Amino acid sequence: MRPAIAYVTDVEGRWEKLEAFATSNPHVTLDREGHLHVADDAIFVFGGDAIDRGVYGRRIIATLLEAKERQPDRVVLLAGNRDINKLRLRRELAGHPPRRAPIEIASASRGELLRWIFPNTMGAREAFAMRASEIAAGAHAPSDDDVAESFLADVAPDGAIPSYLARCQLAFRADETLFVHGAVTDESLGVVPGATSTRDRVDDWIFALNDWYRTQIDGFRNARPGDDASTYEAIVAYQAPIPGTRNNQASVVYGRLSDATNNPHLPSPAVVDHLRANGIERLVVGHTPCGDAPAILRARGFELVCADNSYGRLEHGSQIFVNGRALRVVGRARLDDGSDAETCAELGLDEDPTPLGARDRSSGHLVVSRLVRGGFLLFKGLDGFAVEQRAESDDATRSRSFAAPHRPPFFPES
Repeated sequence: MRPAIAYVTDVEGRWEKLEAFATSNPHVTLDREGHLHVADDAIFVFGGDAIDRGVYGRRIIATLLEAKERQPDRVVLLAGNRDINKLRLRRELAGHPPRRAPIEIASASRGELLRWIFPNTMGAREAFAMRASEIAAGAHAPSDDDVAESFLADVAPDGAIPSYLARCQLAFRADETLFVHGAVTDESLGVVPGATSTRDRVDDWIFALNDWYRTQIDGFRNARPGDDASTYEAIVAYQAPIPGTRNNQASVVYGRLSDATNNPHLPSPAVVDHLRANGIERLVVGHTPCGDAPAILRARGFELVCADNSYGRLEHGSQIFVNGRALRVVGRARLDDGSDAETCAELGLDEDPTPLGARDRSSGHLVVSRLVRGGFLLFKGLDGFAVEQRAESDDATRSRSFAAPHRPPFFPES
């Protein structure tokens, strides 16, 4: 009997999201001391991005790392961009600031420099304040330099973040299902940075990609303080967007399967066909916000689950359960009328649950999940992380005209 998989992603320093995920969870629990326990017949997959937007970043890193070390065969940790990008701080706070830092910032104190780095180069406007609050909760109100020193301690060779990243990987396959943090795209599938050829067999690619990742993290941990970043600069580049964009489609960490306003779409037909030819019929990702509840997209015998529910109206630790070909997705959404609705979708890869997982041809709304009270949840992403989330009856939803949720022409990239 195959183990059930319980998955959550992008908790981003918010302990309440981890608690919500573990509440009434048949496979993963948190005890009174905050230790995470995985049932003997299950696997827990964390999809990446443990820190930055909440006051419990250090606590979450420690909790996930302790669980992995105690139950190594039952815990899988994927590295997210918010986790990996902190490696930059060892050099940037030690006399090598980002090239585009203004002169007055580059020559300022470590604390002032870090205040600039987070919003301007890491997309983490709240990270400095969240760490200051986390330190203050344990002892005293920290100075800006205290906050910077705390991050330097975290990225020391044996610090919390390298120790955590050393137990992470970039991709995890469980039979029909592939998990990555960001996306699998035409540009990333089969490609390993620095390699001269692609790998046609997906299992070979996953192994080589994870092996390359481990080499990069080892390079960071073995580098001396005065060394350059040559032994790990490739992983730092891999997890970052291409300058001037929000994407890095050659990266499974920072790639996106969405348009410019976070409307998700399936991978290209070529990617879907290649994955299916290798026995993979489901892809589970985080990284790109998709409203309050996880979104399910389906077409051509393939299923995509988008599970990053940050920047929504609710910050909730949704539950995703994979049991072979069966999928169960539990979440919650705040609708356009201000009411809250519980979502729960249960389906198998062999079912055709139209309209669930399809997109309305005219309006662009995606039918992302079923509602516990009956009917469906419809979603559409708008500018500035705004969303439309509405409930519809079964009859009203089924009367719409639907298309497969491939990359739609009416959502141009910008």
